[in-house]
Amino acid sequence: MFPSHTKFLVVDDFATMRKIIKKVLNELGYTNVQEADDGKTALPMIQQALASNQPFEFIISDWNMPGMQGIELLKACKGDPRTKSIPFILVTAESEQKHILEAAKAGVSDYVVKPFNSITLKGKMERVYAKHNPPKAA
Repeated sequence: MFPSHTKFLVVDDFATMRKIIKKVLNELGYTNVQEADDGKTALPMIQQALASNQPFEFIISDWNMPGMQGIELLKACKGDPRTKSIPFILVTAESEQKHILEAAKAGVSDYVVKPFNSITLKGKMERVYAKHNPPKAA
């Protein structure tokens, strides 16, 4: 799994959802968690973190938000060489194939369909970790 000091950004327009995700992350031992209420707020935070040489190391974002949707935030991150390797999970109520394909094409690390529980989120994070940190050949 990711080191306990991993810096997370949780992006969701519902404060309750941000609180739930943050609580799950805390239960998993992650305490370096910042929040944004939409992509328009998150993008400058991501850029500021880069500028201060303390980049986010994992982003969990809702898909449907006013201002800038999660898929747009994902595309912006994956389009920037400085942030394209940051693990990115989209949280969505959409389980339609076309949305899943769009997210995959945009470079999403994984996605979680609402409603979900802590076990589901932990499992997705473990899969993302394995994807981003393949085992070293002996």
